[in-house]
Formats: sequence, C-alpha cells, structure tokens
Amino acid sequence: MNHAVTPQIDPALLAHLQSWQGKSETTPDTVTAAPLRALSATLDRDDPAPHAGTAVPPLWHWLYFLPHARQSEIGPDGHPQRGGFLPPVPLPRRMWAGGRLRWDTANPLRVGQDVERHSTIRSVTHKAGRSGELLFVVVEHQFRNAQGLALTEEHDIVYRSAARADAPAPPPQKPPLEGQAAWSRTLVPDDVLLFRYSALTFNGHRIHYDRRYVTEVEGYPGLIVHGPLIATLLVDLLRRSLPGAQVLAFDFRAVRPTFDLHPFSVHGTPSADGKTVQLWAQDHEGWLTMQATATLA
Repeated sequence: MNHAVTPQIDPALLAHLQSWQGKSETTPDTVTAAPLRALSATLDRDDPAPHAGTAVPPLWHWLYFLPHARQSEIGPDGHPQRGGFLPPVPLPRRMWAGGRLRWDTANPLRVGQDVERHSTIRSVTHKAGRSGELLFVVVEHQFRNAQGLALTEEHDIVYRSAARADAPAPPPQKPPLEGQAAWSRTLVPDDVLLFRYSALTFNGHRIHYDRRYVTEVEGYPGLIVHGPLIATLLVDLLRRSLPGAQVLAFDFRAVRPTFDLHPFSVHGTPSADGKTVQLWAQDHEGWLTMQATATLA
C-alpha cells in the first residue's frame, strides 16, 4: 500500500524558510540568584545559597534569556506563535534535538552580571523520510558579559510532521557503553518535576504538562521529559561524581523521547586520561534516549 503524503514544505516554502538564515537578534538579561536557588532545589541538590559573584553552573544559563511572549501571542502548542526570529515552520511538532556548547572557563557567567545573548540562525534544512517530514534549524548563541565572550552554544531545533498511525517507529538503540557506567542515577520524572522545570524556564509547551494534549493531539503516550532537563541531569551526574570539575565543552544529542510513565536513568564513564566523560540517558527498557560528551579542563 502506498502511504505517500503530500509534503507540507515544497521547494518554494523551503526557500522562504531558508531566507531566515543569517538573521540575528540580541537579547539582554541580568544573572540573578533566585533561579539558581530554584533549580538547585528542583534537582534535589544541597548547594550553598548563590550570591553576587557565584558562577552559573554548566547548562544553568538556560534559566535566563527566556521567551516572554504575551499571552495573546501563544500558539496552540503553548509555544509563542511561529514567525519573528525563528522561521514560521508549518510542521506541528517541535523538539529540542541537541546542541554543542563551549565555555571560556576563565570568564564564567556570574550572579550580578549584565549579559547579552547574540543569536544567529545558522542553517535551515529539510528532510523527508518514512516517518514524515523533518525541518532542522540551527541557532548559534553567543553570551557576552563585560569581560567578553563567556559561552558559545549551537542549539538544534527539529520540527516534525504530525504523528501517523502507519509511520514506522525508528528502531531503538542500546547505549554504546552499556554495562560500563562508572556512575548511574535513577530518576522519577513525575508531574511536579516537569512542572517545576517548565516554570523555571517559562516553557509553556503543552507536551510537558498537558496529558490530554500530548496524547490526543501530538500522539505521544505520555508527558515528555524536557530534553534540556535530561541534559542538565547528565551534567549534574558529572558534577556529583567529580566535584570541582570544570566543563570546557558539552555536546549532546536527543535520540528517543522520554516519557513520564516510568523512571529513567542517567549514566557516565570518564575516559582513561580524565579529559572527557561519556554521558548517556536510557529509559526503563534500557534504550538510549540521550547521548553526550563532556570535555573537562
């Protein structure tokens, strides 16, 4: 049987979406202590209270530069309506697919600093496969304080077609270092954890808290655990296992959605020379859900 579907993104529309390549914007923010205290509590950490001069831990910069769309500008999925800085991609499902981050450890972001984020759309690419259409947007963010560049981040966003009953599921993958974890931690992604992280990042995306929406509209079996939260938990595992380690770089890729229906686990194994750490997350069945590499100072 032929299940071909007319593509939503034809060459003319793709050319229009690709006209966003090179667009940029600059956003200011001030690093404050309250979000750091709140995320520390959410991750069940016993950190000293942050104060002026406290360095922002790796990936915790995601607590700042949050989207502040007015309520009338929110789309049906809970995200700001499409268009503006990001291209108006018509595909309904939007996910954070991964990223690459590089820190200047001599110039960390610190509480009390005024910081600017300069964002540029680096690429807009389209693919069509057996499971439907995909459109990938890569955004580069450069974070600067008074001392200069502190962090460079490439953020991968993927837009997907609506779920189809006849679409083949991608085959699951086993972790590449299965059974070789030096560190492991099991987590329960309950509604409260997902709500707190959504609130901290001012993320209105309904896939993380609206069970009826995520199951009936987007076709997933349960609430989806935020990709950035899983990435943060991977780095948190590293920080718990190697206190005082300085992260120079972090590359991560989401492989498979994690749902709130079961516990999941995070794992890590340092290299023999101690320069890198392989990190990964897996679901309750042992399938790989996120893969990452941290480079240490």
